[in-house]
Amino acid sequence: MTREEIKNNMLAQISDRYDKSEGSFFYDVIKALAVELENAYKDQNEILDQGFVETAVGEYLDKKVSQQGIYRKSPVKAISTVTITGSEGAKVEEGMLVATDVVNFVVKESKTIDASGEIAVEVECEIEGTIGNVPAGAIKHFPVTIPGLISVINSAPVSNGYDGENDEDLRRRYYDKVRTPATSGNKYHYRNWALEIPGVGDVRVFPLWNGNGTVKVVLIDSQKTGAEQVLIDKVHSHIEENRPIGVTLTTISAVEIPINIEVNLTVDTDNYTVDEVKSNIESNIIDYLKEIAFIEGYVSHARIGSIILQSQGVLDYKGLIINEKSGSDAEPNIKIEDEEVAVLGVITIV
Repeated sequence: MTREEIKNNMLAQISDRYDKSEGSFFYDVIKALAVELENAYKDQNEILDQGFVETAVGEYLDKKVSQQGIYRKSPVKAISTVTITGSEGAKVEEGMLVATDVVNFVVKESKTIDASGEIAVEVECEIEGTIGNVPAGAIKHFPVTIPGLISVINSAPVSNGYDGENDEDLRRRYYDKVRTPATSGNKYHYRNWALEIPGVGDVRVFPLWNGNGTVKVVLIDSQKTGAEQVLIDKVHSHIEENRPIGVTLTTISAVEIPINIEVNLTVDTDNYTVDEVKSNIESNIIDYLKEIAFIEGYVSHARIGSIILQSQGVLDYKGLIINEKSGSDAEPNIKIEDEEVAVLGVITIV
């Protein structure tokens, strides 16, 4: 109920023999009270919302789903291996820092540089989450100068940092459990076990995939791309600890299918550069591919075209080619098999 409705209802309860016009004693007192009552009604509604999984958020959602033995997955720090060069005999100590331009990584082991002049050491991002997912070559600084050490570099991209589970993913995992009961090691049991591991975005389970007593679990990570081996191993170990005796378990990543796009654009060059427009398109298509991962069996040519047209800076487009298929082909959509996940490849603007 709004403050106006509350105020009018309260004024209506006062006899007309009294002055109730704006600025009168009754009006001013009731107006102030109506504001407070409106806030109280809002608070009551919010409190009620926190009592249901469908509308609860944050810590209140945590409390509701915990009743089913479900707990929010924590964020995971990114881990990588870097190569440090320096003088023979120089020491790399556990706990020292290396860094990108925006975030530090902590060295996890102590080593001494030998005659080769370089060593490989494991490092872990200081901060939890995807901030630690950086491209190859990004870890290149020593925040503090260390005698004998010359340079540091990560030769491979880092992609195993994961953000904590958001409300919608936690809610979906709750509904998965209550709507698809997991009993006696059925396929829903395997799905729930896999989804309990931080960093897992979705799962497909294939019972009897290679005969009696075999189960295959196919994973994508929380970014809805293929899972790294470290994550696969964590899921495999967790399921092995819980599965029924006598099952042969296979745990793999979904195969990434790059979606390569070529398109002729008309760009709003008065307000955007071509690079900005390309970045907008990439971001929007990535969101779409995340949305359909392990849900739809194809990438829609029409949806991609619509996303391009709706991206900021695009006035029009033509000649859209996706994985060498055009809109005029008999089947322009890109089929994605059960053990595959679509990821953005290369966008070429012509």
